[in-house]
Amino acid sequence: MEKKSSIVVFIDNEQQPVGEFESPVNFELDTRKLPDGPHQLRIVGKDTLGKEGLNIIDFTVRNGPAISVEGLKKNDVVDGVLNLMVNAYSKGNQKQFLIEGSESPKSIPSWLWAAILVFVAWAAYFSITSLIY
Repeated sequence: MEKKSSIVVFIDNEQQPVGEFESPVNFELDTRKLPDGPHQLRIVGKDTLGKEGLNIIDFTVRNGPAISVEGLKKNDVVDGVLNLMVNAYSKGNQKQFLIEGSESPKSIPSWLWAAILVFVAWAAYFSITSLIY
């Protein structure tokens, strides 16, 4: 029987592999066992002659609820009192779609207020000038 290439899969900097397989392989990576945050998948392949190859894939796990913050962005320089809106929402059980809590509310952007103000000013100007003539 012909010897096949082998694949060893590691998560982050663990010395113990997640699994050792013969090539080709399909396997499931259960991210529910990993804490939320950045991780690294290291795949070491070894051919029949003993030569090794390495593939490193960076990924981020987010099994917990998504957290949305409005009023403060990453690396903002701030002072005084900040008015923040914070929301945490998750996918739920994925068998039933729930409207409530599935979206993060947002305040009305300032450019929209400016556009409304320009439109109201134009409408007032148009109304006044059409009454004069």
